[in-house]
Amino acid sequence: MVARAEAAAARAQQSNDQALIAHLKLQIEKLNRDHYGPRSERIAGLLDQLELTLEELESSATEDELAAEMAAAKTTKVASFTRKRPSRKPFPEHLPRERVIGPGPTACACCGGARLSKLGEDITETLEVIPKS
Repeated sequence: MVARAEAAAARAQQSNDQALIAHLKLQIEKLNRDHYGPRSERIAGLLDQLELTLEELESSATEDELAAEMAAAKTTKVASFTRKRPSRKPFPEHLPRERVIGPGPTACACCGGARLSKLGEDITETLEVIPKS
């Protein structure tokens, strides 16, 4: 539970860092385009500062990523389990069998049409219960 929370926090910090890195890269590109203009000295200092901040964020993002991987490695994975349904053995051959055929419908229950076709049949084997006397 604790490892899961640590991994989630590391992922959140990593996504926050990634968004900030993308924003800083965009600002740096804009400032590089405006590098040669009337305020080029001010922009050069701001550009250097942003590049330093970007380097720090990228290094912390990789540290966060490593922390997330280590937290994920601490969690154990359990293989999934599918329960097998109990299989019943067929009835012994010496028991008597009786074939009961129920009458099929003569007309469609929905539309009342008389054109019907056989789709399949259900076969079940049940034991007849004789109460104790």
